[in-house]
Amino acid sequence: MIRLLKFFGWSIVAVFCGLLLGLSGAFLYLSPGLPSVEALRSIQLQIPLRVYSSDNKLIAEFGEMRRTPIRFADIPPNFINALLSAEDDNFANHYGVDPSSLMRAATQLVKSGHIQSGGSTITMQVAKNFFLTSERSFSRKTTEILLALQIERQLTKDEILELYVNKIYLGNRAYGIEAAAQVYYGKSIRDISLAQMAMIAGLPKAPSRFNPLANPARSKERRDWILGRMYKLGKISEPDYTAAINEPLNASYHVPTPEVNAPYIAEMARAEMVGRYGSDAYTEGFRVTTTVPSNLQEMANTALHEGLMTYDQRHGYRGPESRLPGKTREAWASELTKQRTISSLEPAIVTQVDKNGLQVLTRTGEEHVAWDTMKWARPFLNTNSMGANPRQPSDVAQVGDLVRVQRQKDNSLKFSQIPQAQGALVSLDPQNGAIRSLVGGFAFEQSNYNRAMQAKRQPGSSFKPFVYSAALDNGYTAATLVNDAPIVFVDEYLDKVWRPKNDTNTFLGPIRLREALYKSRNLVSIRLLQAMGVGKTIDYITRFGFNKQDLPPNLSLALGTATLTPMEIATGWSTFANGGYKITPYIIDKIESRNGDTLFVANPPTVPQGGSATDGIAAPDAQSFTVNAAPVPGEAPGNAAVPQAPAVAERIVDGRTTYILNSMLQDVIKLGTGRRALAMGRSDIAGKTGTTNESKDAWFSGYNADYVTTVWTGFDQPESLGRREFGGTVALPIWMNYMSAALKDKPPHVQPEPEGLLSLRVDPVSGRAATPSTPGAYFELFKSEDTPPSVNELGNGTAPGSPLPADEQAPIDLF
Repeated sequence: MIRLLKFFGWSIVAVFCGLLLGLSGAFLYLSPGLPSVEALRSIQLQIPLRVYSSDNKLIAEFGEMRRTPIRFADIPPNFINALLSAEDDNFANHYGVDPSSLMRAATQLVKSGHIQSGGSTITMQVAKNFFLTSERSFSRKTTEILLALQIERQLTKDEILELYVNKIYLGNRAYGIEAAAQVYYGKSIRDISLAQMAMIAGLPKAPSRFNPLANPARSKERRDWILGRMYKLGKISEPDYTAAINEPLNASYHVPTPEVNAPYIAEMARAEMVGRYGSDAYTEGFRVTTTVPSNLQEMANTALHEGLMTYDQRHGYRGPESRLPGKTREAWASELTKQRTISSLEPAIVTQVDKNGLQVLTRTGEEHVAWDTMKWARPFLNTNSMGANPRQPSDVAQVGDLVRVQRQKDNSLKFSQIPQAQGALVSLDPQNGAIRSLVGGFAFEQSNYNRAMQAKRQPGSSFKPFVYSAALDNGYTAATLVNDAPIVFVDEYLDKVWRPKNDTNTFLGPIRLREALYKSRNLVSIRLLQAMGVGKTIDYITRFGFNKQDLPPNLSLALGTATLTPMEIATGWSTFANGGYKITPYIIDKIESRNGDTLFVANPPTVPQGGSATDGIAAPDAQSFTVNAAPVPGEAPGNAAVPQAPAVAERIVDGRTTYILNSMLQDVIKLGTGRRALAMGRSDIAGKTGTTNESKDAWFSGYNADYVTTVWTGFDQPESLGRREFGGTVALPIWMNYMSAALKDKPPHVQPEPEGLLSLRVDPVSGRAATPSTPGAYFELFKSEDTPPSVNELGNGTAPGSPLPADEQAPIDLF
């Protein structure tokens, strides 16, 4: 017996020595190729790109891996206990390798002939996750053991656990325990229950097999086993164990919920970040702060959505999206799962029609739609006509109709439909170009085409202020008379004739520029452009940032036949709002690293306070539009942004010109096509409507000194909005809705009056300086060098300041 014991004892010693020799040999053989454990201290885990509003509300998150690293000090002790109970209950005592676990794995290998478990400790898993592949081989396992031993020598237990819980994959694109808690419970790991912690602690072994969403039964079995281990090891009390075991498995899928609905803004920021950092933008944990306040963005969303739906319902009901009569309730419910909610419009299937309205099946169950919300739904015939008013709900819908409903604040449902017309809204700070809100269409989920940035459409009369600005800078005044009379242009070679006309097809004869602008007289704009010269005027207009190739080199330019985006129009209009300065729109205000280091701060050219109205006026060459064209300091992640000197915006128009033009555009609100905006009750707003031929595009651009906002409406494939639809009926109400909310409680804010202006009494008939006895005389603004002659000095020429002959109707060669 003694000999037998000695034999087993020496055998154990021999095996142990053999293991030591084997490990020593393996270390000598593999050590030259082992990675440096010190690299773990500076490891860069993949973290998604996050985009925020200017008031730090989440707009969007981009990246394949959902990960939010957490410090060890912030991990709840109960979770540490759950994890160690499940994965490595001897973690505190071993030095990276647990011999008992390895022996258990070896025994399983001998019995089954297959590697069933690797006997890995948490330290070994850290070595594998950070440095190795998942290959199952003895050489990989040996390397894993050697790395684990090195890790234990160089890192503390807390550091090892922190690396582990932030690296591991836990299913549903969640990497790390904080991301997993957010994905499965919508909470931080610090705020979930003991049972929920045990569920997450059970995932590292097999994220797919024990996933609570895909396999709830297996997940609960694994969770309960871990809770039992915790109780057996004395980590939790019996009451805690009992309560956790009895807690239902209440996991559900949570995606990062944006706090601000700004998908077009998010996409613009994402694209710019990829342009700066390439694919690293998705993995380096950048935090991007945009220039967009959440409240202004929500106002813009509401204004555009309500405006398009109001227009759409004004033209009637186009019928259900599809008809599903004779189907079972289960079939209807299945159909609803295939339909997306578009903006706030939910899909619903009509299950019953009665005199009080509709019973509809929504994703939440049976609900009622009141008849009062359906009375708008006259049958749509075309954009210019509709059928008779519906007399009862059955005139509108039938059982089996797939329709759209909109949930109201009291949770009731309103009958609706998805608009076919589209729109865009962009609002800028005219002092520095910061984008304050932007909506690129009715719904991003319907179409991610950003019409505010990409849709080149004809701006119509909303382009005329650029022609008038050129006139005011070339000797014309607001009191100059120009003939509003018919004119014909012919091309004798192509047998083409162009007879431009005013919207009302009337002619007013000689008319002051001020009145011509607020009445939007087309013939006056054409004569102005003709007198100044098309080429010279285009060279002037390009200073506002327009591309020359987008401006037609003929007299139709005066009517707004250029092809421009809403962003380009708003950018140009900013010069009118800020006193003559050029700004460049930008969307990213700040970029921070994963560690909170500031990598970039926007330094846009900004309108200076004070200064002469004519200082630094230049006429730069045409430039293409780019967002955030400022230089980018600190490109490489981890480099702090280099402070920059304040940039000053370039003055491109005489400040006196913009001041006079501003007063003329205010008259558009007071007396002209923008009179609806008087309902806002503000004295500081100015703007201009725009409507193209056959009402295919409807615009309104306007501003005060705080915001310049442009609204476009139309169909993606150009067609008429309707013969009674104009910029003042479709776009202006959207602009008013947004600007009323944006300027609420803000005092009037106008650009200061520059030096070098005179206010003189003028004869409204001749545009000349009035005498004390001139009837109807009014005060007009003039540059000091452009004061008009007296009535007695009238001449017969057609130079600026003189009336054109009323009978000027001779054909003129346009080409």
